Parts: sequence; C-alpha cells; structure tokens
Amino acid sequence: MRSGSMLYGKTKYDHDRGAMSFVKPQQKVTFKNVELQEKGFLIIIHEDFLSGTAIYNEIKKYSYFDYEVNEALHLSPAEESIIWNLYFSIEKEHYNNTDELSKTIIVSHLDAMLKYAQRFYKRQVINRTQLTGSTVTKFNALLAAHFDEIKTKSTRLPTVSNLADKLNISPRYLTDLLKQETGKTALELIHLFLINEAKNLLTEGELNISEISQLLGFENNTYFSRLFKKEVGTAPNKFKGSLLN
Repeated sequence: MRSGSMLYGKTKYDHDRGAMSFVKPQQKVTFKNVELQEKGFLIIIHEDFLSGTAIYNEIKKYSYFDYEVNEALHLSPAEESIIWNLYFSIEKEHYNNTDELSKTIIVSHLDAMLKYAQRFYKRQVINRTQLTGSTVTKFNALLAAHFDEIKTKSTRLPTVSNLADKLNISPRYLTDLLKQETGKTALELIHLFLINEAKNLLTEGELNISEISQLLGFENNTYFSRLFKKEVGTAPNKFKGSLLN
C-alpha cells in the first residue's frame, strides 16, 4: 500500500509489504484514501454462497480469520503468483462461464486459495519464530511472573487472551506459534504449568489441597482436582498421600 489506511473495526492494518488479510463476516472495514503500490483484489463472499458446500465447515478451521493487525499474511513472489492465478481463475469463471457448474468450480478455487493461505501462514509462523526468538520461552516467563503475582495478591487463573495481549498478538496466533514450537496449545501449556506448580506445592507439604487450589487461582477445589487428575493421572490427595509412603 503506497498511502492511506485500512481499518478493521478500530484497528489499523499494516500493509507495508504485499499481504493478504482475512475478515470475518459482519465486521466493519474502512478504507481511507487508499493508493496501492501494486495491483490488488478483494473477494467478498456472502455467507449464503457457501451453504451446502464442504467449504462451509472447512472455513471455520482456518485460524487466520481471527488474526489481528500485525498478523496479516505476507507473501513471497512465488506465493503471490499462486494466489493471483487462483484469483484469475475465479474471475474468469464468474464472468465467462456461467452455468450449473460455475458455483462448484468457483468454490473449489476458493477452497484452494484458503488452503494455500493456511500453508503460507505456517511458513510465516516458522520464519517469524526464528526471527523473534522462542515464543514458548516468553510465554513461560509470563506464566512465572503471573504465579509470582498470585503469591502476593489474589489473582485469577491466567488466560490465553490475557497472556496473548501481553505479547501483543492474538490468542489464535499465540496458540499457532506455541503449537508449532511445542505441539501443545496455549491452554494446554497453562494447565501443565499450573499442575507442575501444584505438584511442587504438594511436595513441599506446607499447604493443604484447598489452600493450593486457592493460591493458584482456581475458583473451586473440584475444578482443580479434576484438572490435576487429568494431567497427572491421580487425584491430588492421592498424589500427596503417595509422597508420605
């Protein structure tokens, strides 16, 4: 983009380089004094157009529709060529070959475009991780800081949204980065961290299970015990009992 801006809600998109952006249905998008440095295109899909097609459910799996401003997809020249070819195929079918197969063919091109976007986002995740350092290291540092804060004042359980906000990325993008690095989602890593802290506190033996549950930010002992058993394979009282034997 040579000049101007694109606003998604109240958030400004960064389009300094060639990029693809994805907007969820019923969202407000504003273009202000836009002048493009290169050619571009905009595909607007009515929700009803996808009804009854396989892509109707597939499109919900693409997390980049929930990515925020600084997570637009930046394309290499080779990747741009692939996307442009798919666009031209859609354009040609829309204007020149309208018959009973047109919708099916257009949807197949859209499906391919979204699948390529998914591949390119994974490439971007890997490259960005290499450039910015280990996301899981920063994530664990935030969890440790949160736990230190819990010790000094009453604080609820850390959430994916809260931690993502501190890293200046969206929750979905944070989960994708962590999944790429560790094979686990952000929520799974939060649970593992909390249970490890619980196991440490149980081993120290200074607090009972109820006190540990409260200290870690759980609203009730039942949720804490259920999560502990899920992650460790045994209930916290039995885990504590095994330490005494």
